[in-house]
Amino acid sequence: MAKLFAFPDPVDEISARLVAGGVVALTLLILLGGQTWAIAVLAYGFLARVATGPTLSPLGQVVTRWATPTLGLTPRPVPGAPKRFAQGIGATLSISAAVAHFAFGATGLALVLVAMITVAASLEAFVGFCLGCKMFGLLMKAGVIPPEVCEACNDISLRRPANA
Repeated sequence: MAKLFAFPDPVDEISARLVAGGVVALTLLILLGGQTWAIAVLAYGFLARVATGPTLSPLGQVVTRWATPTLGLTPRPVPGAPKRFAQGIGATLSISAAVAHFAFGATGLALVLVAMITVAASLEAFVGFCLGCKMFGLLMKAGVIPPEVCEACNDISLRRPANA
């Protein structure tokens, strides 16, 4: 059971960006397509990824088992803890959106939260900038997150190159 709820470390940056692209597509379905039922799918996906990485996430499975291998690109390992933190932010926002929409009928608020996810996922997918990872790093520098949570964050071999 412990293995099921393990998050990968390191994480392949290419797979993370592809998952973010899938999240962008799902959020656009919600925002532009008016398919608010998909907020539940979005929330499940983030919750599954924060708990188990790609293991229980349908999007994570498609990306890691099919999309990434099909591309044939060299894996780019990055520390897992910041990516898990970013997934946790997505889970918080998407679950809040689901509660706002389904429990309280506050669809406007839910759509604002989904739009926030769209912005962050777009930055990850298209620019390679992980907003949650940046926040994680700032919290580590401030001493809120202890260094032992992510010793790999200080390992130069697992950092993204400046030009990537």
